[in-house]
Amino acid sequence: MASALITSKGQLTVPIQVRDQLGLKSGDRVEFVNDGTGRFYLEPKKGSIMNLRGMFKWNGPPITIEEMHDGIAAHLGEDDARIKREYNAYLAERGDK
Repeated sequence: MASALITSKGQLTVPIQVRDQLGLKSGDRVEFVNDGTGRFYLEPKKGSIMNLRGMFKWNGPPITIEEMHDGIAAHLGEDDARIKREYNAYLAERGDK
């Protein structure tokens, strides 16, 4: 069984055999998970887009990819118009127009 020593700063070095089995490398994050019996286990915190599932709540009916694209395009069009208005106002203030 692998073991580690906690430093006075509260740091812990995960033994190489544990890092290898978990696929951990320098800079990776881990999570200490309580199993409910007072014991903890170490779990790699590997990022995945699937971890974001359920993060944003939507109470309406499902929408299609095309509807998403249309919404994004509409927003970009509105944003583009706003930027043009602000730029023209800026030019007018400077007397360039």
